[in-house]
Amino acid sequence: MNKLIKISAKIRHTLCDISYTTKTPHLGSSLSCIDILTVLYWKILNINPNKANMDERDYFILSKGHAASALYTTLAYRGFFDIEDLYQHGQTDSVFEEHPGANSPKGVEAVSGSLGHALSLATGMALACKIKKQDNQFYVLMGDGELNEGTIWEAAMFAAGKKLNNIVAIIDFNKLQGTGISCEIMHLEPLEGKWAAFGWHTIRVDGHDIKALNAAFLEAKAINKPVCIVADTIKGKGISFMENDNNWHYRIPTQDEVEKAKQELGLQ
Repeated sequence: MNKLIKISAKIRHTLCDISYTTKTPHLGSSLSCIDILTVLYWKILNINPNKANMDERDYFILSKGHAASALYTTLAYRGFFDIEDLYQHGQTDSVFEEHPGANSPKGVEAVSGSLGHALSLATGMALACKIKKQDNQFYVLMGDGELNEGTIWEAAMFAAGKKLNNIVAIIDFNKLQGTGISCEIMHLEPLEGKWAAFGWHTIRVDGHDIKALNAAFLEAKAINKPVCIVADTIKGKGISFMENDNNWHYRIPTQDEVEKAKQELGLQ
């Protein structure tokens, strides 16, 4: 697991550098989900960067689309395209849009504009694979703020009703959203109880513990019903002056802050 910890650190630093260079926001939201993405892309997903569209692949769908830079950077380190390409993020006519768009780069499975819809998309795709008797697995990463949207709960009922054991919902529960504290804006807790009441198997895990995340995903594979993993995370994780500071939902780091982040991540 030490290898994955080092990969996570490199991805975090690259994210900071991209934000500074391209003047694109949502750094805090991206940093909170890096350990989840690292475990998925290096340990769990059946994918092949050289055959990105192979029929038997697993699907990762980013619902919290404002964390697009986290997905792009993970894909680059996983070998889907060059890391240098990431510095086109958010630039005019770039495929690396601030939310994944229709012309997204290789490895991005779905667009993500208005939040709250990706779970519905994934349940439809998962049902289609069931009908075709295919073994593809679907993993959907949502932000806690997205749970304010009713479409999430419609999809939750649908997946349980159709007995979709090929879908895993992951909640990046960093406790903050763009306008404030998530649980003060909407009454989210108890999350496990809510998802269980909708017919899902639930797992709660430290979203920054690589070993625990891997165990949670392996457990999910063995469950014969839809699974929701509630991952307790920290917005801005890995960089002390960004952690739990909601200003970093939109703030852009300075060059000095990028360098300080690099030092804190142990990459000097």
